[in-house]
Amino acid sequence: MNQFKLQFSASEIPSYSKRYSYQSDLVLNDVIISAKEKGFLTKTEFLKICEWKTPRSKHLCALNSDEFIREITFIAFKTNTDQLRIEILTLLKGVSWSTASVILHFCHKIEFPILDFRALYSLNYKEVPKYDYIFWKNYTEYCRGL
Repeated sequence: MNQFKLQFSASEIPSYSKRYSYQSDLVLNDVIISAKEKGFLTKTEFLKICEWKTPRSKHLCALNSDEFIREITFIAFKTNTDQLRIEILTLLKGVSWSTASVILHFCHKIEFPILDFRALYSLNYKEVPKYDYIFWKNYTEYCRGL
């Protein structure tokens, strides 16, 4: 059973995407390139991504040590296991499923969608569901299919 239902025609996606800009290229371009080359994030890079996603969590994200961030992101970027890839990032203080999805979206060599309430709304979710790996897996597969 498909739990997602796009509220508009898939042919309209390019039009909608042109009307919205995250400004990620300007803010995160150096971080994206560096993370993909090195295969991990430094604390400075990690904090930049977290602040871009949700400035409210900045103080919690700053509590993570540079070493812990490097190790966690290295594992997330290198493992072949999708469940480990997303869930290990949530071990970092201040990192929710949504923030973990942003880290993977920008820094992983494989394409991952950003988990966001606006995107879920467009998929007919009026409230944010409880996230778990099965939900993430289904969401990722559905978005890739679009």
